[in-house]
Amino acid sequence: MTISAKNVRFDDATMWVELNDARTIGVPLAWFPRLLHASSEQLNDFELSPRGIHWEALDEDISIAGLLEGRGDVTH
Repeated sequence: MTISAKNVRFDDATMWVELNDARTIGVPLAWFPRLLHASSEQLNDFELSPRGIHWEALDEDISIAGLLEGRGDVTH
């Protein structure tokens, strides 16, 4: 079974990712500076794929595998 995201939501400090295997994981927005500094509108303008989450306007791609391994933004 490939683990993928079913839904994404945000609170002030956390991105919550609902997975297709019934888990929900929370990761700090501080791990992803582009998301941390984005508006609510920008945060909610994402696309889900079998492998991850993509924000076109923010030029951000996050893999589900990376989240499950505890990896944040490795570009900074």
